[in-house]
Amino acid sequence: MKTQNVISFDGLRPPCPWMDESHSLWRDSVRNFVDREIMPHIEEWENAGRIPRDLYPKAAEAGLLGMNYPEALGGIGDETDAFHAIITSEELSRAGAGGIAAALMIHGIGLPPVMRLGTEAMQQEIAPQVLSGAKQISLGITEPSGGSDVAKLKTKAVRDGNGWRVNGSKTFITGGMTSQWLTTAVRTGEDGMAGISLMLIDLESEGVSRTELPKMGWWSSDTATIHFDDVFVPADNLIGQENHGFYGIMANFNSERLGMAAQATAYARVCVEDAAAWAQERETFGKRLADHQVIRHKMASMAQRVWATTTFLDNCAWRVVNGESPVAELAMLKVQATETMEYCAREAMQMLGGAGFIRGHRVERIYREVRVMAIGGGSEEIMRDLAARQMGF
Repeated sequence: MKTQNVISFDGLRPPCPWMDESHSLWRDSVRNFVDREIMPHIEEWENAGRIPRDLYPKAAEAGLLGMNYPEALGGIGDETDAFHAIITSEELSRAGAGGIAAALMIHGIGLPPVMRLGTEAMQQEIAPQVLSGAKQISLGITEPSGGSDVAKLKTKAVRDGNGWRVNGSKTFITGGMTSQWLTTAVRTGEDGMAGISLMLIDLESEGVSRTELPKMGWWSSDTATIHFDDVFVPADNLIGQENHGFYGIMANFNSERLGMAAQATAYARVCVEDAAAWAQERETFGKRLADHQVIRHKMASMAQRVWATTTFLDNCAWRVVNGESPVAELAMLKVQATETMEYCAREAMQMLGGAGFIRGHRVERIYREVRVMAIGGGSEEIMRDLAARQMGF
């Protein structure tokens, strides 16, 4: 019996019954973009700590920035679904440099609250500039005093004439040094979730300052702490209703977790692919590394986890496409995916040995980015607790 080759990036993805020709064509398109515009420049951008500004309009032209946004505002319409988004995450992850995707696609968490809750005037002003790649928008939730406990955030907005005065800080903000706007969670009312609002803050406003944060991974993206010192925000920049921002934040998390799960699983596939290629070339004790039983068992264990996680990913995506909001499953999926990534990164690094420790290797970059994937978008501990509560425990 002929065995299937599952040691390549493509071979490690089990067939998805809900993907059709449109998804195959989209994968080809995104892969061509990544191979042409990203792959040759990864180390240069990693060393620079930035992706170039001209990559954004190129990504916009390729359709990456406009998925699921209306054509009237510069998007590519609603002909794409969650599976197209997963394919985009997978193909960008193939580069093995998470900072590139984090920087390029940061509008994926910064813009949705504007589109879901913002006024038509706000959408018409912001969306075309972001979706064309001319400007960036980031999301500001986490603060120096706390992260996952959103209900306790302290950045405060106080009414001042026809607007608000904002004081406080946000930290670990992806794109914080280079974004024009920040979709920002602020306290406008009482303590707890009932007193939180969302506001669009122009980061070039007087009173805004930014401090760049050096990081273990995601070197190609900038990350910042942003300080607000009596920053004036016009009343029209309120996103949705006053004191109802908590629910807008929570609605944003589901799509973010689905996207991060797709990324993490794809990074695991990259690790398996590179480890397999090395094991078939490297010789130890008179035979290929791949001919040692312990190595074959490592490969089987990695593939097992990747297949199971990808199937879980596709099932959750199908439910989202069909209008469900499977909060518990998405939380558990995110944990499953980041644990799979961590396991495969560890095993691949072990197989590569010293070669994997050298800068410029995909596995080396992915190994450094395990922790940000396990923490960002909701830590594994928070996700498990959320899932248990959603299940009634």
